[in-house]
Amino acid sequence: MAVIPKILVFAGSIRTGAFSGRTADVAQTELAMQGAVVTRISLADYPLPILDEDLEKEKGIPENAMKLGRLIAAHDGLLIATPEYNGSIPPLLKNTIDWVSRVRKDGGRQFKPFADKPAALCSSSDGKFAGIRCINHLRAVLVRCQLEVITPECSVSGASGAFDEDGHFADERLRQSMEHLCRTLIETSRMLSTRVEA
Repeated sequence: MAVIPKILVFAGSIRTGAFSGRTADVAQTELAMQGAVVTRISLADYPLPILDEDLEKEKGIPENAMKLGRLIAAHDGLLIATPEYNGSIPPLLKNTIDWVSRVRKDGGRQFKPFADKPAALCSSSDGKFAGIRCINHLRAVLVRCQLEVITPECSVSGASGAFDEDGHFADERLRQSMEHLCRTLIETSRMLSTRVEA
């Protein structure tokens, strides 16, 4: 029987009304329409200190990093919608990735939540570049963390005018881009599923 993929979706910003959050909303809807089981979270619910190896040595991996690691492991794939800060990855998102990448064990068992996990990337910006500088940096970081980042992307330029009053993309090309991205993520997640139920 075919796996019904479970996809975890989150944005790299927790600002109210953030374009990345609105892009994640579109992705969540499209993934569900295509038959995935979608879990949407906010990184605001998993606050973490700035990565500090002295802190890690003294207190271990923060519990919120462990919770995120277990949640990632319990899904077949990830979709991350990110803004762009100064041409690169926002600190909230980078810090979260860095902490989860430090997870090596859960209890007595070996545990690497990111290893071989399919991921899809979206970016958004009110400018013309649509956050593509950030998405390129993010792709490189996630590949280094052993995720399987799919090739299709969905990058939203002019984001303040990119959504209609119902929260959907106003532009047909963007809608097609998101549809293709989600379809590829679902297919890849089904094929590479390593889900570990929490």
